[in-house]
Amino acid sequence: MTTAHKQEAHHPDTHRLFIDNTWREGGDGTYPVINPGTESLVGHAPEASASDVAAAIAAARRAQKHWAATSPAARAALLERIADLVTERAEEFVPLLQAETGATIRVASTMQLPVVADRFRRYARGALEPTVDSFPAHPVAATPLAAGGLTNAAAARRPVGVVGCITSYNFPIVNLAGKLAPALAMGNTVVAKPAPQDPLACLKLGEIFLDAGAPAGIFNVVTDSGSAAGAALVASPDVDMISFTGSTTVGRRIATDGGATMKRLLMELGGKGAAILLEDADLGKAVMAIGSTWAFHSGQICTAPTRALVHRSRYDELVAGLAQFAARLPVGDPLSPKTVVGPVVSAVHRDRVEGYIAGAIGEGARLVTGGTRKERTADAADLPGTGFFVAPTLLADVTPEMTIAREEVFGPVVVVIPFDDEEEAITIANSTEYGLYDYIFTADAARAYTLAARLRTGNVGINTAQRHPETPFGGFKQSGVGRDGGSYGLHAYSEQQAVVWQS
Repeated sequence: MTTAHKQEAHHPDTHRLFIDNTWREGGDGTYPVINPGTESLVGHAPEASASDVAAAIAAARRAQKHWAATSPAARAALLERIADLVTERAEEFVPLLQAETGATIRVASTMQLPVVADRFRRYARGALEPTVDSFPAHPVAATPLAAGGLTNAAAARRPVGVVGCITSYNFPIVNLAGKLAPALAMGNTVVAKPAPQDPLACLKLGEIFLDAGAPAGIFNVVTDSGSAAGAALVASPDVDMISFTGSTTVGRRIATDGGATMKRLLMELGGKGAAILLEDADLGKAVMAIGSTWAFHSGQICTAPTRALVHRSRYDELVAGLAQFAARLPVGDPLSPKTVVGPVVSAVHRDRVEGYIAGAIGEGARLVTGGTRKERTADAADLPGTGFFVAPTLLADVTPEMTIAREEVFGPVVVVIPFDDEEEAITIANSTEYGLYDYIFTADAARAYTLAARLRTGNVGINTAQRHPETPFGGFKQSGVGRDGGSYGLHAYSEQQAVVWQS
């Protein structure tokens, strides 16, 4: 541990690891968490050592047998208490979430914390859902293996065991709740490893668990500034499952390393959403949906419709409509209720997004709007020149072969690509390695439903960017493995066991 780290351990804004219902300093010191909107210090997060991660895994392993034996009603009651406490303490959580993520205050207060409470309540109900499917009795003739008889069977869902939850930076506590709540509902215990950029609210969730009376060890949080803690979870033979949300590159590494111990995997990875606008599309609806790439958390969402594939007869009209939409979006101070577009999460990510924009222009794309750093509206003109801002960016004259049309940018960037017929639209939509969420805009819902079957993607929105919370969520191809959401989340965090007997 460096001298600087030793001093930071006593900083009043220093947070601690949550392991086995106790708070402990990070074995390797701390690291700073920076506000993306101001570049100021939010606090110091603990830098977990290898022994810290091992202690968290051991605590989860010790707790799992007892937690699995706890009645579904008791598990449900705990999850309900957690949901209530999250709601009661919104005034504590929202400022911290906003500061560490850089989300606008509107997103932080309406799309971050309330969704956490909703997910705990949903899986409080989920803990009470049936876990056994019975089969009709089946007459079986005698064999050298066993006597004949009327054979009965059931398929029961059992806990996987200890789950390592490695979460994303865009919606840190929401993403964690979407993993943690169904995992606990099914009798698993959890070691969470939040993204390095904004782990503080995830650590603070430990306070809620303590006050809710959660048994020691069922929920543990380890943090670090890199990937070592997550890699330790993946490598450990005492971790039975990894639930990961993040980049496809990291997902591939988890799949490879987790295979050594035959880890169960649930992975929601990258996306490159295509919004297909047929010639009869409602342009107003399409512009609003595509514009969500800019207007919702600065495009840092894996489901964003970042590729607008439009029938050539509507191409100029769509480009003009999107340009007008982007021009109306206030960019600036995320604490202002007027702001729609805040910063991206870090300087590194801002530079990455800018690199994609410059690369696209170099390949022949036309910059219609945006592409600049720290662009703000007049309302925010008095802000200091700080923060990791990228203006809403629209690129036209893009071809499917360009890098900007194929790789996930994860920022406020939309590209427009024309097509001449349905066949070409489907070909372009399916041409990337991703397959998470696509969209179809047309006046003919039956036509859209037929086309949806040809899209190699886990989700399709028809004339909307809205999602349904009970549907299975996940991706095709390089966009992931497995499904969560609704009751599918309960299935994801359980193993099926067949039980057979004769009467």
